[in-house]
Amino acid sequence: MGALPVYRWRLAPDGYATRRQLRAAGLRPGGQEVAAQLERPRRRRGPLVAYLYRVDRAKPVRPMTPGRWAALAKANAARRTCPECRRDAGYVIPPSLGTCTTCAFPDNALEGASWNSSPHTAR
Repeated sequence: MGALPVYRWRLAPDGYATRRQLRAAGLRPGGQEVAAQLERPRRRRGPLVAYLYRVDRAKPVRPMTPGRWAALAKANAARRTCPECRRDAGYVIPPSLGTCTTCAFPDNALEGASWNSSPHTAR
């Protein structure tokens, strides 16, 4: 395989698209190799690079099946479940905390204050 053709930002010919552009059109690369490369120059760092795929070789996006919907719902529920108290937090637990805010900041939970309230706020 030879070198990839490189195009400057916004100068790629018709018939090429990035993954995001394919997805917006309801398509996927479908196992094809990268066909070209798009480069956006930057002043102090290396250029931003985007890979381009051929639109005529792209395949339609596979539809969601009931099994996929169930697996996605289960994965999202696991991201919302606190490993400490085993309750659904109602939001995705931040990886930086690893637990829900109630378990991560027990002092604030006892006072009934939220994590962003100021001690100087009049109540």
